[in-house]
Amino acid sequence: MELPCGTFNETYEQDKAIFRRRTHWIWFIAAMIVLAVLPLFTSAHFDTVLITIAITIITVMGLNILIGYAGQISIGQSGFMAVGAYTSAILATKFGLPFWVTLLCGGIMAAAVGVLFALPAAKIKGFYIVLATIAAQFIIVYVIMHNPWGLTGGYAGLDAPPPRLGSITLDSPRSYYYLALGICAIMTFFAVNWSRTRLGRAFVAIRDNEFAAETLGINLFQHKLIAFAICSFYAGIAGGLWGHFTGRVSPDAYTLMTSVWYVGILVVGGIGSTMGVIYGCIVYQLLQEMVAATAPAIAGSFPGIAAGIFAGLGQLLFGIIIMVVLVVEPRGLNHAWGVLKTRYRLWPYSY
Repeated sequence: MELPCGTFNETYEQDKAIFRRRTHWIWFIAAMIVLAVLPLFTSAHFDTVLITIAITIITVMGLNILIGYAGQISIGQSGFMAVGAYTSAILATKFGLPFWVTLLCGGIMAAAVGVLFALPAAKIKGFYIVLATIAAQFIIVYVIMHNPWGLTGGYAGLDAPPPRLGSITLDSPRSYYYLALGICAIMTFFAVNWSRTRLGRAFVAIRDNEFAAETLGINLFQHKLIAFAICSFYAGIAGGLWGHFTGRVSPDAYTLMTSVWYVGILVVGGIGSTMGVIYGCIVYQLLQEMVAATAPAIAGSFPGIAAGIFAGLGQLLFGIIIMVVLVVEPRGLNHAWGVLKTRYRLWPYSY
């Protein structure tokens, strides 16, 4: 995207800066203030929606590092969330470890499991990677439901106590909102800066041309394993946050379709774009809320049709959105927003 008139890159620091102008900083600070005070004026349900968006952003942000930067695909992100959620819940309930330790261990365990499944997946390409990650999804859920040690509670699941920070228990949506928002901001900060590191540039080189990257001395297998590990770590952190927020982890919360929708969110927002992840997650969650509010009224207007048909209306509409985005703007909502800003900035002089 072109820079505005009068904005030039004179140093490498300016070229790498996330916020280039004073206007950017003003908008950023204003957004942070709004997010900080928003729960003071909203209901518990709205706080829950915001928490869900924040946790989904963490999950899809990790997927964006794998797909958008490294060019590898995964349909098992929900399974790696389950690893993080169960690890954190087990350590908290059976060993009494503090929340921060259990959450970090959940992310590390998810990364380790991601590397385990990436060992064969990193050796293959294209459609075969999809099959390998789908297999990971099913294997993880199966082990959770049928493990012989009884740690996971089988089909019934496992309790996940609310986090405690000192003497404060985060057992309400308002208090948990600030925890989820803070961790989301930290994870987003690291995700934004991945592409600026040597490792991130290696990921991009692999995505663009594996043969050329290998010619330049990049170890393809090693870097693919690292990409899967980072992606799974993000999923593990998100899974731990979600498990402790809902108070219980169970296998039915981490399905294959959930993993598919995470990829769909990334496609709608814009693959390879941090802001695209945020746009996609917001659109998806707001769509679910809109359908939840209107589905009963729609079902009441058609009494001869089973009400269960309208329960999946949100998935139907989001599927239609994915198809429209792929046809109209394959690079996602973030690119469309960038084009709109450029047209506004250049109007009426299109130079």
